[in-house]
Amino acid sequence: MSSNLFRRVLLAAGLVTLSVPGLAEVKDASALGFTVENSVVLMTDPANAWQALVSEVDGWWPKDHTWWGKSGTLSIDARAGGCFCEKSGQRQAQHLQVLFVDPGKLLRLGGGLGPLQGMGLSGVLEWRLLPVDGGTRITYWYRAGGYTPDDLRALAGVVDQVQAQQLAGLARYIAARSSKPKS
Repeated sequence: MSSNLFRRVLLAAGLVTLSVPGLAEVKDASALGFTVENSVVLMTDPANAWQALVSEVDGWWPKDHTWWGKSGTLSIDARAGGCFCEKSGQRQAQHLQVLFVDPGKLLRLGGGLGPLQGMGLSGVLEWRLLPVDGGTRITYWYRAGGYTPDDLRALAGVVDQVQAQQLAGLARYIAARSSKPKS
């Protein structure tokens, strides 16, 4: 990635305002990669959290973190080889490929999210759901790396912030959905 694009990625991420619903952490970072983890506990069961995560991704994923900024374009085909994809007419993007599915417990995906994809970087992303007293702990974990002439330590905090925003979107969506009266 050119230094100019690298600076733009950092600048854009710096403009993001966050309301982190739980624990956000850069677990490790080096010149060649990093691991970030964000976690939140929600007062919902794992089955409900899974439904929102997988089947309703277009309802909670931040639109400013899509290629075309529209609703109705994101989907997750939760099967090995499936796609976390975005479509807008003839334009299409595979955000990540589904690698492992254990419904209600773990969704593992592979690839480079957002600008990391264009940088030739790749990673493994996991959504982990764990029942806890009165709810579900949702952990959003991502390890990315690969070759680039730029030091990836500079991106670790940015990716952590963006993923905290994405997890916050899921948390708000589940909370709002849970507060609606049952018909």
